[in-house]
Amino acid sequence: MQNLKNPRVYRVAVVGGGISGLAATNRLLERAKGSQQAFDVQLFEADSRVGGTIHTVKDGDFLLEGGPDSFISEKPWAVALCKRLGLESRLIGTQESLRHSSIVHQGKLQPIPKGFYLMAPSEFMSFFRSPILSWSGKLRMAADLVIPKKNQTIKGIDESVASFVCRRLGKQTLDRLAQPLIGGIYTSDPKKLSLQATFPKFLEMEQQHRSLLIAMWKSRKKESSFLDTRPAGPRYGLFLSLDGGMELLVDALRKRIPSKSIHLDRQLVSLERNNISKQWMLQFQNGESFEADAVCLALPAYQSGNLLKNINPNLAKNLLKIEYTSTATVNLGYSVKDIPAPLNGFGFLVPEIENRPLLACSFSHLKFDSRAPKSGALLRIFLGGALQPAILDYDDRELINLVRIHLRELLEISREPRMSWVERHPNAMAQYRVGHLDLVKEIDAGLSKWPHLKLAGNGFQGVGIPDCIHRAEGCADEIFKQNLNSS
Repeated sequence: MQNLKNPRVYRVAVVGGGISGLAATNRLLERAKGSQQAFDVQLFEADSRVGGTIHTVKDGDFLLEGGPDSFISEKPWAVALCKRLGLESRLIGTQESLRHSSIVHQGKLQPIPKGFYLMAPSEFMSFFRSPILSWSGKLRMAADLVIPKKNQTIKGIDESVASFVCRRLGKQTLDRLAQPLIGGIYTSDPKKLSLQATFPKFLEMEQQHRSLLIAMWKSRKKESSFLDTRPAGPRYGLFLSLDGGMELLVDALRKRIPSKSIHLDRQLVSLERNNISKQWMLQFQNGESFEADAVCLALPAYQSGNLLKNINPNLAKNLLKIEYTSTATVNLGYSVKDIPAPLNGFGFLVPEIENRPLLACSFSHLKFDSRAPKSGALLRIFLGGALQPAILDYDDRELINLVRIHLRELLEISREPRMSWVERHPNAMAQYRVGHLDLVKEIDAGLSKWPHLKLAGNGFQGVGIPDCIHRAEGCADEIFKQNLNSS
């Protein structure tokens, strides 16, 4: 690998080949096409493949997702990228007739009440008929109608999701509904999860309408774009995937980047800044090095923090404050006839109070087309997260056996699966603790002293694919503009 810098070429190193690193590299190459300045953009990935947690595999007629199986269309950046990559015709939505899900309640699957979104209902008759909350729990939720709002501004002191839900709607709502619904997104402990960083809209509802229930009612009556009230639970109408699996997005990005610019099995071990030449020196585990004008670290925050300890100790210290959890996904393929219980909707969520190791189970063959053969059923089970970290100590066979025990109890499945696949994501899911937005402000303020160093990834402004793309492309745009301003 060359180390000599051509003064006519602006060299950029992007470290990390997940969706953030791929999006940042692609965006830089897009911007460079219309520029008179020559750019040399190189992508370095420690693993033997790019894509990070996005990983799709085929097993016969089963299409398996090891990581995310979709993204939300309400945030436009993933859809916009798919369009620029020529993937628009391959985008698919969830099957409309089945857009609902269930929650495990006292060992049985109960439908999430129609119009219930994350922590509050918008259709009250459906909610009051549901057995998920006791009458005392329903009355406590109804007290939200008269409870005064907290005396603070939208930008006031942060509060945990658990504190907010208990304060407005009661502990039973938290334990039975909000925790599993929110946990399915962030795999977090709601007692530590920042409301401002994750669900600021609910805080805004409280401040504007005093009552969440009144706000939800008004949103439904106005058919607000914020609230899609037709699905129960997650807003399934907003989820999109690709007809060949999520790795189509990775493949399209990889093809846009010259093959000579993608370097696999490159573990970055040190990053240094030459104060005289103003260059960044990257040293890799295999002994290779690379000199760059600008660097984008598209890594988990703790990895970036460890690399920056000698460059900016305070910045590194703040990055290391962002915690991560590990998760695992177990895909099991069956024949439909081997599942006695009817599979209605897209799957089910499991509250922590049920004392089961499962976080959720998705009926992938019902959620999206072409995920299983006609006679087949594909179940995708999620485990781990902040509340059950020890589950990741099990080996793959133990995880499969554990999952099968609970599927036997919940879905009456006793037959061996036709296929199985376990995918692990160690320390991959960022946890937005109370005070997260203030911490990110401090991190960005520290970065302002290093204009040619950017940080991307899911540790800052959103854990979903669109959020990661948005921050990564913003980092790329800033690198491009700073180079133009300095040339």
